[in-house]
Amino acid sequence: MRFRRLATILIMLASGNWMCGEAKYPQETKNAALRYWMAFAEMQDTSADKATQDVLEKAAAGGAAWDETKLAPILDANADAIQTMQRATKLPDCDWGLEYSRGPRASIAYAPRARALARLNTLEGLRQMAHGDSQSAVNTWLAGLHFSQDLARGGTLIFALMAKSALLPDLRALTGAARNGQLNETEKGQVLRAVRALPDDGLDWGLAWGIESATVEQILQELQAAPNPGTAYEAVMGSPAPKQGLPPTAQEIQAYREYMLAVQAALREPPLKARTVLNDLETRRSSLGEVEEGMTPSAQKSNGARIEVMTARAELAQALAGK
Repeated sequence: MRFRRLATILIMLASGNWMCGEAKYPQETKNAALRYWMAFAEMQDTSADKATQDVLEKAAAGGAAWDETKLAPILDANADAIQTMQRATKLPDCDWGLEYSRGPRASIAYAPRARALARLNTLEGLRQMAHGDSQSAVNTWLAGLHFSQDLARGGTLIFALMAKSALLPDLRALTGAARNGQLNETEKGQVLRAVRALPDDGLDWGLAWGIESATVEQILQELQAAPNPGTAYEAVMGSPAPKQGLPPTAQEIQAYREYMLAVQAALREPPLKARTVLNDLETRRSSLGEVEEGMTPSAQKSNGARIEVMTARAELAQALAGK
């Protein structure tokens, strides 16, 4: 017993100044997604009358002037959420913890709040600029650019489209500020560095398409193995099963896989070249089985989204250059 007590004391002494040592915090997370979840939890109800909602949406899209009376209370109620999100954008990693093994059943419950928070952040920058604080506005919008990149990280095409809808308002707000002479040279340099760090088309569309492909292929394989493919289809898709194509054959799944890989490769090309390649792939798309074709997103619409982001990015670069 005495030996045990002595050993315990020696271990405590060896571990440091246990009697006068300082308490230490655990290491903080490097995963931005965890902080974003905290920001979502801190968000307050932003519901308002339709007129206010219209002003909010138009202001975020750059179609209406800042309205302090109507919009400031909404931002004030969500100040903690906005600031938490902005701090999170400074973290090096972002893993949303998506359950890829669940395929289409994986939860994306945070998507509506992510979109709402991105809009609130854009509006916060507009308020700061309206108050003459251009540096804070730039910091806010640059945080929004980073948030858009994290929104798309590891996600399917819907995440890329959600990130695009978050990215464009901030790019356009920065463009407007630059054209109106509201940015000094230091701020212009900060924005230019952030814009150059973005992909030309804003996001990794090829990766998003690849994850989309894997998700749909998992559905097809489940339908192939299901005792009642029609019932399984309706449970997953939420719509009536097609009259043909169930269960999908191995050849149909292989044809789908090859088409999706070709689209993924095309979306890594410059958008104008990709448009031509995707047009050539339409024959292969139309030859897919009814089930596969119905589950396949529009490749041309994805490429159109790329062009939209690329155009906004180029316009911002020109505005910063005074053109």
